[in-house]
Amino acid sequence: MGEAGRVSDKVADKVALITGTSSGFGLLSALELASRGYMVIATMRDVAHGGELLRRARESQVERRLRCIALDVTNESQISETIGAVLAEYGRIDVLVNNAGYAVGGFVEEVPLAEWRRQLETNFFGLVAVTQAALPAMRARRSGLIINVSSISGRSGFPGYGPYAASKFAVEGFSESLRHEMSSWGVKVVLVEPGSFKTPIWNKGLQNMHTRPGSPYKEQLDAVLTYSRRSADTAPDPIGVARLIGRITAMRSPRLRYAIGQGSRLLLWGKALLPWKWMEWAIAAGLKQSPGSRRG
Repeated sequence: MGEAGRVSDKVADKVALITGTSSGFGLLSALELASRGYMVIATMRDVAHGGELLRRARESQVERRLRCIALDVTNESQISETIGAVLAEYGRIDVLVNNAGYAVGGFVEEVPLAEWRRQLETNFFGLVAVTQAALPAMRARRSGLIINVSSISGRSGFPGYGPYAASKFAVEGFSESLRHEMSSWGVKVVLVEPGSFKTPIWNKGLQNMHTRPGSPYKEQLDAVLTYSRRSADTAPDPIGVARLIGRITAMRSPRLRYAIGQGSRLLLWGKALLPWKWMEWAIAAGLKQSPGSRRG
């Protein structure tokens, strides 16, 4: 396994494995859990991208509690090898944070089917594969915590982000089922549902929106992009999500869902209480268009 920041301790009191730690929520969560005394196995597709994490770990004086390992969540054999090696060396995985993911954007008609599959392979099937690999050890110890980083897009779909929303809706349903299955085994399952935060995922998503020359959706897509950029510019610091994940690890009985971010709770309350037509109008108004203005 590729690695950096090895510690001399072979057995740690508490071990956390986090996917997608080269930036964003994953990077900050790795630092947060290391500061809380966890031995953090920080995984990412390429450890060459772990420089920022290790630099900040040194600044925070938690480098000895952090180990970077290469892990591609779409590679089943690598997942099995990595989880097996962690268990062989440290004897346990107390916390699994499934964070690895990215965003595919574009209107449904114009996103190639291959991109839908690639989105689901990383955001959903990769999460399932890592969870399956970690579950036997947690179940055998009758102890463990699985935190799946979902999104507010896993509770409410938005135009222009169908593939991303579909992947996160899948994570939500999977997590509900898994929580039921593991309740008698002492393994807790939690969903963290961030709204907009200043992380690289949206900048990358905005740069890779799928469209076609002469698209009939150009006006709508431009409105989505304008709204997304405005949201990104005013989004809060993602450290709030990392601190929430840290607090959840200390809870005796965490609930299933934790929505966090500007407007997230308001959106969920609105969806639960308002007629769908009102919600549709509100989202359209937010994009500076009305439902009647749509042209095919």
